[in-house]
Amino acid sequence: MADRPPILCVGAALWDVIGRTPAPMRIGSDMAGRISRIPGGVALNIAMALVRAGAWPQVLGAIGQDPAGDALVADMAARGVGVDHLYRAPDLPTDTYMAIEGAGGLVAAIADVHSLEIAGAKVLAPLRDGRLGSDAAPWRGMIALDGNLTVALLAEIGSAPAFARADLRVAPASPGKGDRLLPLLRRPGTVFYVNLEEAGLLCGTEFGGSQAAALGLVARGAQRVLVTDGARDTTDASADGRVTLAPPQVQAARVTGAGDTFMAAHMAAEAGGMPRADALRHALAVAANYVAGGPEH
Repeated sequence: MADRPPILCVGAALWDVIGRTPAPMRIGSDMAGRISRIPGGVALNIAMALVRAGAWPQVLGAIGQDPAGDALVADMAARGVGVDHLYRAPDLPTDTYMAIEGAGGLVAAIADVHSLEIAGAKVLAPLRDGRLGSDAAPWRGMIALDGNLTVALLAEIGSAPAFARADLRVAPASPGKGDRLLPLLRRPGTVFYVNLEEAGLLCGTEFGGSQAAALGLVARGAQRVLVTDGARDTTDASADGRVTLAPPQVQAARVTGAGDTFMAAHMAAEAGGMPRADALRHALAVAANYVAGGPEH
């Protein structure tokens, strides 16, 4: 791996607190289940999935200098995730994501990523000060970018010379943050990974399926997009064509992190030179295995 640059993962690195029950749930339900605390956040989920795919990721994010942060950094390093360029915030707590999953998937979730938002441009310093790149010597490898960053920071990434040569792979943190990505929509060399709802929010409409959504985003100026639609088909579209494939059908054991797993598998496949249709088929298979209860982190 030393003969090629790492894949940079920029954004949230935090603790996921996930409560799961096999029973159906509704608002106000009080059910027996299991609660776990595992490393998470969009950028870190992608990084851990990249490790499983045989790639070499480095995370650029904000983690507090508190006990939770120390434990998280140690866990990341033990899993093979690069931690050399993290911003360790001396005055901010380590971020947390909390979710409840019942039969059929996610019931509710809250993401507390205020430390990442407050840290702002400090997480990008290695790409500006020469450690990984600068305006004079831009980073030329892959960057996985998550929508937990502020609009101002995403706009800077879209325009600053230090990022002009990057192969930028972008994912919303959640449908509610999808519109943060608008400053990057027309940026050359950018690939968007969105679900059907997020595609609709970016286009200000609703779509009936992944093909229509992908073509809608391309019509709005996106260079390339991959639109997932749960257990239905996924479309990879650009101005020069599209590929649509259905994922393997599995019984869902979990959903948190599935989109990040799909994105990481697809990035690693393309970084390794896999053709377009094969890369999509591979990523769908990896994500389906994850949803069915395969290797988590």
